[in-house]
Amino acid sequence: MAENDFNFPEDLRDAQRELHQVHAELRALGKTLPWSVEPAEGWERPEGHWYPSQRPATSGWTEEQKSAVAALRARALELSIQVGTHAFWKTVGAGKVVEARMRLKHVETPAADAAAA
Repeated sequence: MAENDFNFPEDLRDAQRELHQVHAELRALGKTLPWSVEPAEGWERPEGHWYPSQRPATSGWTEEQKSAVAALRARALELSIQVGTHAFWKTVGAGKVVEARMRLKHVETPAADAAAA
């Protein structure tokens, strides 16, 4: 069954797309952040341990970084609630809700939709 077999309302599709985008932004931001939110001393686990690892000393996240992460997490929560409680789910047969939710997670991005048209 294809994604469009469920006839997802556009506002639900848009919310899912934005949720994907917010998660991508959060992942990208996370890759740029220091390893610790708070200032922390560095450490090194020597070779003799079951796996060697190390972290440099860090001054932690800036207030701007903390705010950016908090805003993205808050938006992701809002969108998750919007998607999960959308009225559409009441119109899907009980045996198809899980399948429909999984299909919605694979909704195409607007750029991919335009390219396919």
